[in-house]
Amino acid sequence: MAKSKLVEANEKIAEKVVDTYKKIEDTVAGGYTKIEDAFVDRYLTKEGESVEEAKTRLKHDRNTQK
Repeated sequence: MAKSKLVEANEKIAEKVVDTYKKIEDTVAGGYTKIEDAFVDRYLTKEGESVEEAKTRLKHDRNTQK
């Protein structure tokens, strides 16, 4: 059975909406990560420590306090 033009149009629209949502989600998540890294770098790193090392240390400290 062949798909109707309406079903094909709806599938194209759905695909476009999902792709656009994914792009927006990636942009927002990327922006948050940049802000988070800048904050950790500026306020939470110890001398000679990288941002990733500080994040790991903070995560470990948070888990041991529970």
